Amino acid sequence: PLRGGKGWLYEGGIREPLLIRWPAKLKAGRVIDTPVCSIDYFATLKDLAGSQTNGKIDGVSLRPILEGSGNLPARPLAWHYPHYGNQGGAPGAAIREGDWKLIHWFEDDRKELYNLHDDLSEQNNLASKEPGRVQSMLTRLQTWQTDVGALMPSKNPSFDPSKPNG
Repeated sequence: PLRGGKGWLYEGGIREPLLIRWPAKLKAGRVIDTPVCSIDYFATLKDLAGSQTNGKIDGVSLRPILEGSGNLPARPLAWHYPHYGNQGGAPGAAIREGDWKLIHWFEDDRKELYNLHDDLSEQNNLASKEPGRVQSMLTRLQTWQTDVGALMPSKNPSFDPSKPNG
């Protein structure tokens, strides 16, 4: 039921299974439903290796949920995709906070807002019904982009607004 696929900011492109094998520590076949992001890998590996973190890094260690000793801190997850993909993806960024997900398309500054609990297939864009939520999530997304030094695309002179987005 997931919209889009590889190279898209819809769930079909970013909701992917993560498999971790560590026979000495983790029981096989366990399923954890906590959403995580690839930026968590580095923090996790540093933590598991006992390495001290010098300076700020993106992501958090997954150790507490892997070992069953706790939960991850509540936090938004963000994706930045500033280019076109050969599967049809277009420049944009997304942020997920709990069940809410905002996609910001760079070509035309369009925003799409979905409640993933109610609409996993991302068919009902709630942006016009929830302008306050759109603005607050967009502000957090843009702050994150600034914090991580995300590169922004330049305008595409060949942009075709009739091109479908998914």
